[in-house]
Amino acid sequence: MPIIDIHIHLSDIESFHHTARELSGVDYSVAGLQSEFERNDVILGVGMGVQEQTKGAFPDKDALNPMRLDLADPMPPFLMECVGINPVQLAGSDGLQQLDAIEKRLASRNVAGIKLYAGYYHYYVTDPIYGAVYELAKQYDLPVVIHTGDTYSIDGLLKYSHPLTVDELAYQQRGVRFMLCHLGDPWVMDAAEVVAKNPNVFADLSGLVVGDRLKFDRFMNEPLFMDHFRRALVYADNYEKMLFGTDWPLAPIDVYIDFVKHLIPEKHQDNVFYNNALRVFPKIAQFLAER
Repeated sequence: MPIIDIHIHLSDIESFHHTARELSGVDYSVAGLQSEFERNDVILGVGMGVQEQTKGAFPDKDALNPMRLDLADPMPPFLMECVGINPVQLAGSDGLQQLDAIEKRLASRNVAGIKLYAGYYHYYVTDPIYGAVYELAKQYDLPVVIHTGDTYSIDGLLKYSHPLTVDELAYQQRGVRFMLCHLGDPWVMDAAEVVAKNPNVFADLSGLVVGDRLKFDRFMNEPLFMDHFRRALVYADNYEKMLFGTDWPLAPIDVYIDFVKHLIPEKHQDNVFYNNALRVFPKIAQFLAER
């Protein structure tokens, strides 16, 4: 079964390097990612653009828009990207120039969407600072991917990353498709309701466990942990709105595939691992056809 990994990272972020070294044990490099893709029939990955100007500063308020995959230059043929948005910079004196830079980047053939780091940056997704970004998303028919749930930084604020904040946004912006990262974990039932209620909201299943195979085996053998996610998936009752992603390098790809297969009934796996990505990210199909 071909797989599209809708959520990976390939940016020079110190916390990602540390996680790869100390927790997941992956080779956090272009070559390492390519090797894992080839071993697991992953035909394409979508990287979430994020950068830090100063080592260890993520979420870095000084990162310029659009944030990109700065460990992947030039972009390898097995990757597309969602360009990252730094709202602090958009609110600055050169915000219009940064918005122009974002728009120029959106026209690239390997840009699949736009990424907002809600919670990491202390802005609600309904803040007017993002208004022009949503207009660009409509203009270029690109989904907006939103971090929801726990933040991978003690400097994040959870009130901004709660999945219920996306309900109001989805109502305001019916012409834009939104994807909740990490199914809003730990608020997976709230995320499931937002997905079920709103026709323009989807979710990815990335980043639900961080670590190596031993860590995954321990959690996969804990019924209460697995049922935490299964309950939300059953409640949402729409596997055509759930997308596979790993959040690599937070976990090895083969291990994460096994984990998601334990959550998703076999009859829905083709959609979750492949077909749904083509529906939510229309530029992926074009990119694959031209490759």
